[in-house]
Amino acid sequence: MNKQAEYVMRTVEERGIRFIRLWFTDVQGFLKSVSISPAELEVAFEEGMTFDGSAIDGYARIQEADMLARPDPSTFGVLPWRTEQQVARMFCDIATPDGEPFSGDPRNVLKRNLARASEMGYNFYAAPELEFFYFKDSGPEPEVLDHGGYFDLTPLDVAQDYRRDTINALEQMGIPIEHSHHEVAPSQHEIIARYTDALTMADTIMTSRLTVKEVALKHGIYATFMPKPLEEHDGSGMHLHLSLFEDDVNAFHEPGTPGGLSKIGQAFIAGILRHASEMTAITNQWVNSYKRLVDGFDAPIYISWARNNQSALVRVPTVKKGKPSSVRVEYRAADAACNPYLTLSVILCAGLAGIREGYELPPEISANIQHMTHAERAAAGARRLPETLSEALDLMERSELVAEALGEHVFDWFIRNKRKEWDRYQHHVSRFELESYLPVL
Repeated sequence: MNKQAEYVMRTVEERGIRFIRLWFTDVQGFLKSVSISPAELEVAFEEGMTFDGSAIDGYARIQEADMLARPDPSTFGVLPWRTEQQVARMFCDIATPDGEPFSGDPRNVLKRNLARASEMGYNFYAAPELEFFYFKDSGPEPEVLDHGGYFDLTPLDVAQDYRRDTINALEQMGIPIEHSHHEVAPSQHEIIARYTDALTMADTIMTSRLTVKEVALKHGIYATFMPKPLEEHDGSGMHLHLSLFEDDVNAFHEPGTPGGLSKIGQAFIAGILRHASEMTAITNQWVNSYKRLVDGFDAPIYISWARNNQSALVRVPTVKKGKPSSVRVEYRAADAACNPYLTLSVILCAGLAGIREGYELPPEISANIQHMTHAERAAAGARRLPETLSEALDLMERSELVAEALGEHVFDWFIRNKRKEWDRYQHHVSRFELESYLPVL
């Protein structure tokens, strides 16, 4: 047993922790949990805990059901919203009965891609802008709590206490938050976690989403990361700030270049742009995701990059003076309901392909792309992202890069599952259709 595991064992005993929840995700990114008692903790560290993988979406078939959940002691944290009893959690890596990493585990998918980056000499870092809505309940007619806008404070931003309680809970779990604020739409909010390595950040995103929901329930309201719950307002995205480091040096930084962006950073962006369409089914995995990726709102819908242009798919934010280590790339299409392990995997794989193959970065588009004519966009090479989940799946299915990033098991299962979701949607008769056509046809 390593020192981190010994520390966890000691902490559990000293703090009188009653239950330890072992967390992992299915392929869609839904959090799964099994609780064990302190008496089982040593066995969990040494052998893993057996569970039925056939019951988890995207895991094993019935004849291959047995799986092992191996807790990662570095992810240990006490759940602050469980005040009646001391309850802790750890994320797990999923293994087969013979101890091999399970290819259907999204966390293992990301670890595999991070290992590829490491072989090229890079460490991958990320920070998300996590957007979400507060509603009165989870009913089909969303009722907002306020009519505030971007950065609004009281009395328009009535939910600042909910955000503060959420931030306190996250920081008690060792997750530092840079800032939070009211977003553009009514009852919409944003929390930004501090930059860290991609695996820790994927765990952090999963923890943050649950914490936001748990704190909301404590206050008698409902929080959702649904990409587009309000028809007339912006949806919830998850802008991802990304960088590669070589040891302690930011590989995206090069003194004397425009914006301080290095040739490695340029190639990384070129990789994202070239493969953007084929990985959109992962970064925007729900039917509802494509209601956010429409004209007239802040979400990017055209494939382009710029140094300071909010309509671009990839942006290079202005860095603070004297802080070259903060040079980064911002990917703006992903929504807040994606699977973060798979999303970071495909983005990293695309960026590394750009570096490895020497992709050339296309010209920057500094104008507002949505205000350009179709001919102007075509001349600038600004292709549109997929407009539906079905179109995105067609592009993904032909992508060698996404197949390599995800592995055969996850790639095949994801496409089958999402085809079924699209088929269900195709059979649905919407309120729009009934209101538009029933009275006149």
